[in-house]
Amino acid sequence: MRSKLIIGWREWAALPDLGVDHIKAKIDTGAKTSAIHAYRVKKIVKDGAPWAAFRLHPVQKHKKPEILCEAPIVDERLVRSSNGHEETRFVVRTTLRLGPLARPIELTLTNRDEMGFRMLIGRQALKKFYLVDSGLSYGLGEPDNPLYRT
Repeated sequence: MRSKLIIGWREWAALPDLGVDHIKAKIDTGAKTSAIHAYRVKKIVKDGAPWAAFRLHPVQKHKKPEILCEAPIVDERLVRSSNGHEETRFVVRTTLRLGPLARPIELTLTNRDEMGFRMLIGRQALKKFYLVDSGLSYGLGEPDNPLYRT
């Protein structure tokens, strides 16, 4: 059996394909798919395939930096949030870097402006590689840049 990396209930993550070096993420084992705060989401065609173009603010409660992102759409799904609200969301594929590991994940795009975290990391992104210690917070470390420690 391969050993798994122990992570806390919240961690700093990166999405290198989207140009996001640091984003505070809540580890949510109750969610199947991961989600990220996205706005001005639109479907575009790139090389004959559907892509999503969107913007995101990786720093909670800040409008800067604003990152323009594009990612391939792999699906559109009806997602029910924890409060019971249903929403059809684009699902994109991108790379998640969490600690020393980087791997492809599926990520739903939604407005999380009013939520405590700009990103949720769900079970699909965690399985086979991570164990969650619910008493641990930022077990993989924190960024050096004070902007991200808000």
